Amino acid sequence: MLSRLRKLLAHVAAAVADALDRAGVIDRSRLDETMGLAWPRIVTGFAIMSKNTVDLAVIGYAVGVSAVAGLGFAFAYWQLAKFVSIGLAGGTVSLVSQNYGGDERGRAGLVVKQSLIVAALLVAPIVAGYVLGAERLIALVGGEGAALSAGTTYLVVTAPALAFEFFNMIASRTYAGVGDTRTPMVARAGGAILNVVLTTWLVLGAGLGVFGAGLGTAVSIAAVGLVLAWGMSGRSYFGRGASPVPVGRSGPWLDAGLTRQLLRVSAPLIARRVAEGVVVFPLLWIASSFGEAVVAALEVGRRVRALLGSFSWGFSIAASTFVGQRLGAGEESIATAYGRDVIALSAVVYVLASTAVIAAATPIAGVFVDDPAAVSATAAFVVAAAVSAVPLGVDGSITGSLRGAGDTRWPFLASMVGLYVFALPVALVGLVTPLGVGGLYAALVAEKLVPAGLNGYRFRSNRWQAVSRQYRPDAGEAEEEVG
Repeated sequence: MLSRLRKLLAHVAAAVADALDRAGVIDRSRLDETMGLAWPRIVTGFAIMSKNTVDLAVIGYAVGVSAVAGLGFAFAYWQLAKFVSIGLAGGTVSLVSQNYGGDERGRAGLVVKQSLIVAALLVAPIVAGYVLGAERLIALVGGEGAALSAGTTYLVVTAPALAFEFFNMIASRTYAGVGDTRTPMVARAGGAILNVVLTTWLVLGAGLGVFGAGLGTAVSIAAVGLVLAWGMSGRSYFGRGASPVPVGRSGPWLDAGLTRQLLRVSAPLIARRVAEGVVVFPLLWIASSFGEAVVAALEVGRRVRALLGSFSWGFSIAASTFVGQRLGAGEESIATAYGRDVIALSAVVYVLASTAVIAAATPIAGVFVDDPAAVSATAAFVVAAAVSAVPLGVDGSITGSLRGAGDTRWPFLASMVGLYVFALPVALVGLVTPLGVGGLYAALVAEKLVPAGLNGYRFRSNRWQAVSRQYRPDAGEAEEEVG
């Protein structure tokens, strides 16, 4: 029976692959390569994004809407810090993949060391600030009463785990840069399962409420870090999974040229991600003016979109890795073909996934809240989030291709335009006009649609190929002025 099921699935997969090839979406051989690298990252993305989502659902069931709103406030700060790690990890995978593709493993390993040092310098003050100023920070964005208490507790408990999360992001991207997405997938998926078990037991079993949810999340993140540290040191997990660019105490730890390259590539990514995180705070403040139920609904919508964004984790890293490796080998036309195919594939997947979420918006909302009015408000945000997920997914593959080339400045500017020229003003218009909450719906869509269009233009221009030439292994310390 099992063998028949496998054969059936294999036939279905082959039929889908042939259909996508005939439709001109993606070449069959590139689909196999892309999915081989992408699907573990997709699972990893779901595992990572599920942590906050599980906390939100369990707290909504056990405590109520006010606590969900409080977690929404805390998540904004957590996400802001995490975005810093994602930006740094993005620069890491760009340089690791190009050096690894150029057969410079020692240099690729040194990139990882630089990244870990920078990460430690960045995360230490963030953790201290969150722990010491949690209550003031939550109150700053509209937290009051029960929401303030819940948000403060969650932020204090989870903040120390950010140190592990920074390491986890760098480790995961390092593995992806050398073509191994399965090792971090297993570690992250195991952490997600541990989080579900711990959070459910601590909240519903032990009755620890928000504190229990935060503790379960913090412990599971730390556990993932300890597991990944084993492989990153060059040791295997039962014969597999050892990083081919291991980090050890021997050898140099500092290289001024590589550090400059890492900072030059990472800075726009970090700035872009931080800007994406910062814009959440005025949006939460605007939402709080409509009541805690709208804050909770907005956060649920954002969590749903984050889960849908997990597909982009896979497609984006596949684009970064294949484009970076091909550019590192000097094969610009093949790099372009890979990028174009992954972008087209992501568009098809996101249209289908978002359509399914829209159809199930009300049941999804009911997982997080139970009051009929709250369910209705939340379902509307779920729909808006699902619509915005389509340009989010396409943009993820585009920026992944650009990131593989080291072209990170343009995506940063495109994100700024989408967030601060379109999304935030639209939300503010809703605050002072009859548009009301509709301004927040529009903001969710605009913040992803605008950058997707601008980055798509950049990809078609092929200017990113010129940018990549200054980061390839044979570039040395040469500098090239590229727009």
